[in-house]
Amino acid sequence: MSVKLRMRRLGRKKIPVFSIIATDSRNARDGRYIEDLGRYYPLEQPATVQIDDEERVLYWLENGAQPSDTVRSILSKRGLLLRHHLKKKGKSPEQIAEAVNEHIERLKEKGDDVKMTAEMRRAQAIEEERQRAAELEEQRRKEEEERRKAEEEAKAKAEAEAKAEAEAAEEEAAAEAEEADSADEAEAADATDEDPADESDDTPKSDA
Repeated sequence: MSVKLRMRRLGRKKIPVFSIIATDSRNARDGRYIEDLGRYYPLEQPATVQIDDEERVLYWLENGAQPSDTVRSILSKRGLLLRHHLKKKGKSPEQIAEAVNEHIERLKEKGDDVKMTAEMRRAQAIEEERQRAAELEEQRRKEEEERRKAEEEAKAKAEAEAKAEAEAAEEEAAAEAEEADSADEAEAADATDEDPADESDDTPKSDA
C-alpha cells in the first residue's frame, strides 16, 4: 500500500478547514483515511497549522509516505522535513533540535513561518522542557562521574599512603631487628674473647 499525506476538506461552505491525513493514495480526497494528523486553517491571517503529534508525521515519513505539495510546504515550514532528513543522516537529537530551531528562525525573519497555535506552543514548550531536563540529567551525570572519580582518587591516594607507611614501618622494624642482632653478636663475641683469660687466672699454680 502506498501512503500519502494530504489534505481532507472539512468545515462549511466558503469557510474551509482541512485535516492533514495519512491515507491510501488510491482513496478519494475526502474518502476513507488511515490517520488524522492535524488541521490546516487557510482563512486565518496568517494561515495556521495544528499538528496533533509530530512523531506520527515523522513515523509516516520514515515509512515512505509521500506528502502532497501543500502538505510538503507545511511540513517544511514546521521543520519536520528537516528533522526527518537529519534523523536519516544519524544526527543526534540535540543537533536536530538546534538545526530545526535555526531553520524556523530564518523563516520567521523572512515572514514565511507558520503561525503557532496554542497546541504548537504547548508542544514547543514540552520539547524545550525535555531538552532542559536532558541537559540537567547530563550535568547531574557528569557531576556524579566527577564525584565518583574524586572518591576513587582519594581512596587510591589513602591506600598508597597507608602502604607507604606500612612499608616504612616494616623497614624501620627490620633495621631495628638487624641492629639488635648485631648488638647481640657483638656482646657474644666479647664474651668469647674474655673466657680464656678467666680460665687461666683460675688454674692452680704448681709447687714444684
